[in-house]
Amino acid sequence: MILSESRRRLTACKRVVVKIGSALLTNDGRGLNAEGLDAWVAQLAALRAAGREVVLVSSGAVAEGMTRLGWRERPDDLHKLQAAAAVGQMGLVQAYEARFRLHGLQTAQILLGHDDISARDRYLNARSTLLTLLDLGVVPIVNENDTVVTDEIRFGDNDTLAALVANLIDADALVILTDQRGLFEEDPRANPAAKLISEASVEDRALDVMVGGAAGSLGRGGMLTKLRAARLASRSGANTVIVGGREDRVLDRVFAAEDVGTLLLSKEPPITARKKWLAGQLRLRGSVVIDEGAVRVLTQQGRSLLPVGVVAVEGQFSRGDLVRCVDAHGCEVARGLINYCADDARRLQGVPSHKITELLGFAGEHELIHRDNLVVVA
Repeated sequence: MILSESRRRLTACKRVVVKIGSALLTNDGRGLNAEGLDAWVAQLAALRAAGREVVLVSSGAVAEGMTRLGWRERPDDLHKLQAAAAVGQMGLVQAYEARFRLHGLQTAQILLGHDDISARDRYLNARSTLLTLLDLGVVPIVNENDTVVTDEIRFGDNDTLAALVANLIDADALVILTDQRGLFEEDPRANPAAKLISEASVEDRALDVMVGGAAGSLGRGGMLTKLRAARLASRSGANTVIVGGREDRVLDRVFAAEDVGTLLLSKEPPITARKKWLAGQLRLRGSVVIDEGAVRVLTQQGRSLLPVGVVAVEGQFSRGDLVRCVDAHGCEVARGLINYCADDARRLQGVPSHKITELLGFAGEHELIHRDNLVVVA
């Protein structure tokens, strides 16, 4: 078989997000799919053993809770849905923890709402936690915080959450495991001869028509959310594979570059996409003036900005806001998401990092702006 260069690049992915849908996890609502869980966890463990960092985004809490509570119909009442999510989350955590331990892997449960990613101070906290867990070799298992959210439990979806997590950690790839083989040119349930789309640009607007548009049936609408998720993931340069979770050895085959599912290609490489996001998507809230040594560190060595290199702080901003780094002449050198509010940044300017706790009374970040959240613009 001749593989496309895009498929081949999947073999080199080092950081991946895998999302498993509730229809797969719960045997279409009949209870947790033990056999499927065994297979998916074994494949995720194999990805870890091959040196890849893996974050799992798992649906299924509400569906599992309904099964445990003996409910046959999904309730309309919000508080009953939240109660089902709380009960079901226990089953999911137990199921994953037991299986990953068989492979010698630790797991961590992360419950997120969309605000945890859209609010920049919480974005920094969530990002730091996830990256630390990955550094420790832990497999984070992420779910929407269904027990307390309101709008998300009614209209949200874990496809979107998975894409936002891919943005959050700068993932190389997002894999969405679903109950269909991938995206088709027509609804395969209406036309069994419909052709599977093997590969396409995520920006191809013809795809919207192929998956049924906003007014399609439940199944086609589900595929539309996956297409939208792929477009979200592409903002940080991640390619997305939408593929049938019941395919034999599905994750092994995706990362062996086999032609399975639908590969949706980001239009830009990760570095370019992240640079555009930092450089143009957020409003500047202030500036820090840096000395010549800090200018060299940022522009020539690609390192983080430490407080010791700051000579002045201008404007009012909060932790997680976008600020400019300017030299003594006012020329912009870089911009990034700052780890401290303006008042704390002023207290820290010119100070060695080991004195941060002494000055502020709490153990903060060593960097004023971490290199992962900074882009040089000079």
